[in-house]
Amino acid sequence: MTAEETRSRCRISAAEVHAHWSNYAMSNGGGGGGASSSTHLLDLLEEPIPGVGTYDDFHTIDWVREKCKDRERHRKINSKKKESAWEFTKSLYDAWSGWLVVTLTGLASGALAGVIDIAADWLNDLKEGVCLSAMWFNHEQCCWDSNETTFAERDKCPQWKTWAELILGQAEGPGSYIMNYFMFTFWALSFAFLAVSLVKVFAPYACGSGIPEIKTILSGFIIRGYLGKWTLMIKTITLVLAVASGLSLGKEGPLVHVACCCGNIFSYLFPKYSKNEAKKREVLSAASAAGVSVAFGAPIGGVLFSLEEVSYYFPLKTLWRSFFAALVAAFVLRSINPFGNSRLVLFYVEYHTPWYLFELFPFILLGVFGGLWGAFFIRANIAWCRRRKSTRFGKYPVLEVITVAAITAIVAFPNPYTRQNTSELIKELFTDCGPLESSQLCQYRSQMNSSQAYPAGSDAAATPGVYSAMWQLSLALIFKIIMTIFTFGLKVPSGLFIPSMAIGAIAGRIVGIAVEQLAYYHHDWFLFREWCEVGADCITPGLYAMVGAAACLGGVTRMTVSLVVIVFELTGGLEYIVPLMAAVMTSKWVGDAFGREGIYEAHIRLNGYPFLDAKEEFTHTTLAREVMRPRRNDLPLAVLTQDDMTLAELQNIISQTSCNGFPVIVSKESQRLVGFALRRDITIAIENARRKQEGIMLNSRVYFTQHAPTLPADSPRPLKLRSILDMSPFTVTDHTPMEIVVDIFRKLGLRQCLVTHNGRLLGIITKKDILRHMAQMANQDPESIMFN
Repeated sequence: MTAEETRSRCRISAAEVHAHWSNYAMSNGGGGGGASSSTHLLDLLEEPIPGVGTYDDFHTIDWVREKCKDRERHRKINSKKKESAWEFTKSLYDAWSGWLVVTLTGLASGALAGVIDIAADWLNDLKEGVCLSAMWFNHEQCCWDSNETTFAERDKCPQWKTWAELILGQAEGPGSYIMNYFMFTFWALSFAFLAVSLVKVFAPYACGSGIPEIKTILSGFIIRGYLGKWTLMIKTITLVLAVASGLSLGKEGPLVHVACCCGNIFSYLFPKYSKNEAKKREVLSAASAAGVSVAFGAPIGGVLFSLEEVSYYFPLKTLWRSFFAALVAAFVLRSINPFGNSRLVLFYVEYHTPWYLFELFPFILLGVFGGLWGAFFIRANIAWCRRRKSTRFGKYPVLEVITVAAITAIVAFPNPYTRQNTSELIKELFTDCGPLESSQLCQYRSQMNSSQAYPAGSDAAATPGVYSAMWQLSLALIFKIIMTIFTFGLKVPSGLFIPSMAIGAIAGRIVGIAVEQLAYYHHDWFLFREWCEVGADCITPGLYAMVGAAACLGGVTRMTVSLVVIVFELTGGLEYIVPLMAAVMTSKWVGDAFGREGIYEAHIRLNGYPFLDAKEEFTHTTLAREVMRPRRNDLPLAVLTQDDMTLAELQNIISQTSCNGFPVIVSKESQRLVGFALRRDITIAIENARRKQEGIMLNSRVYFTQHAPTLPADSPRPLKLRSILDMSPFTVTDHTPMEIVVDIFRKLGLRQCLVTHNGRLLGIITKKDILRHMAQMANQDPESIMFN
């Protein structure tokens, strides 16, 4: 079916439209209706019809109607609470249900995050070997109790055996290297295959990051099953497998999806949230805060992330509940202690040297790199994902995942910085060099005492080991950049936070070591002379890695405030906020110069979700009449009359059109607007009437007024549908600027808006009409962006 045919299905014959006025009393059905009843969205005197007010899959909720329903429910509870102790108890339960649901969500999110962290670490080490004394220990835990480890080789102990030692009986030599290489690749492919197979068979919605869809759902879109129990279970299992496979992805984004699944499932235990889609989204906003809280160990950052990045509607009480959910989740994760270091994340670091003013220049350069990387990544990844959608390659997700996993494993193994877990890599890059560090990045010639057995200060001449590590890091940077482009969007759970931070951390560490060596060899330059004394620590390469990580993540996501707070909570260094802010703002400015969309908004647009981004400005001078339907030369809009249609005529209109709702007018001659009725509500009301009322026939009169019209004595029983009629639909005049209309849709979360001229109905504007119009103004194909 063509796009024009789809649009024309919402019209009926032109003979139905005539332009005449009628008196105002007719709009209330001749009976006056009562002013009080017209103020309510639904006629509350009628018995509620089961199913009315619910939504079909892939439809947008009516925020205004949901808020009205909640206010009416609240008024009803308050009016009854003084009647008896039971009603008072019910009112207390209703008041506390919000705190209870976010508590349960926080508990579940923290527990699942702890399980995912522990399982992913164990499986990741399984690729290299196994602990003979206790199979369930990872490499680090296996060597904790060993008395035979040395300082230089603290990760080697008799209890831990590599696959070459187990299979060939030898730890060194080319044979053992090839065997370890083969087993590393085998396990990586096995984990990747198992992950993509589980997603494809049991829960297709468990793939990807989940944040673009969470943003769309929080804006009011319905995606049934996306936050269900099957999705939660499969996402939790496959996230562990995907991270352990070594693919260039992280678990932080998917943890937001996992937390939102928990919030959605627990909200069904409380009628206040299960029966109101708008209230449910308040729980999901709090859940997303809990997800970031356990992903980064950053409760405050999680709340700000929910506010800045994902939430569409964020009242003050949601802020408090988000804070509480993030607190509970962080507390549970801290109790589990998945990394054994009493921290919520693997790469928690503390720096002991201050930063100096001249360092702002390299920090800003890292911000520029982050912005350029973000703009390049968004364009390249979207181009690849679009190609995947439009070619046969996208029809074989299992083959694609296996191919990417094989290339990743084969290329990653020879380089120690790509072989290790990405979180461990970030930890090593963030860490400040000290006497207890055995990393190759810390192999400096001691300035203070050449006879020392360990490297002392970081401001010493770098040995060939450091330069070798820099070459390996440079290769790792190129590898990570290329593989992340092809990995994000695969049909496995895949987060973008950790790969982006790794790319920034590698670039930052390289820059940090370069500045450090520059300060050592040229300490008499005017830049360094005032701050850097000979032999003193003044450059911290780990700090540059942290700033680079924040800059690259900011360039990809365009986050600002929440990102700075997340990274600050990661490091615990209050004095490093200024460098972070400078780098993050620079990366945002540079990225915005190439396009204002972050990666999540770009994927929303790629998938065609009906999402009106509050950050996007509408600057065109069009009017409502230029966007509304029907357009010139289109068939007229399908409308219902308030009291002179039969049931057969109503069903005929419903069957011949595909609209989601119909304006109700006084008469064909008048065209004066009475209200708006949703297609789903009409269908449910008709089915309910036929089931419960006798005498409803095809020639029964259908009326939306307060009182039944005068009918002949032999007429069948009429059908009253006033209870499903929205008596106060939002209307604008045909001369309203579209800039105002777009603002109304964004701020009130409307599904549709009726267009009138002198009180006479002219047409309708829906959310999709606005998205099509915005695409048209941006010289894009208006139909290609819509969700299919």
